[in-house]
Amino acid sequence: MKAYSVDLRKKIVAAHQEQKLSIRKTAAIFSVSKSLVQKLVKQQKTEGNLQPKPRGKPRYSPVNNSTAELREIVALHPDATLLELCELFAERTGNWVGRTAMCNALQKLGLNRKKKQSGVAKPEQKES
Repeated sequence: MKAYSVDLRKKIVAAHQEQKLSIRKTAAIFSVSKSLVQKLVKQQKTEGNLQPKPRGKPRYSPVNNSTAELREIVALHPDATLLELCELFAERTGNWVGRTAMCNALQKLGLNRKKKQSGVAKPEQKES
């Protein structure tokens, strides 16, 4: 669900404060929950604005702060698997990261994960 517009938020707070309506009556008029009205009034008093907060939790990964080390590790071990890269990263920085975080960090850096072809090359197919 998207956040309510700032205009609607201002109308809700104004109705509560300027018209001296109770929180329950304000919520009923605007068809919102009582807790939303309480939250908006409190936000207006403490922060002075009614901007919606960013949604979700902020993500932190030690890989994002050590791009130089990650580039070095990949340059030294170009054929390492994701799990091996995680182990090498942990040895170098002391921070363990999972395979998913390592994969996401490599994609953000634009580092190619294609392995070298080993063994005999496949014969080309003839067109018939």
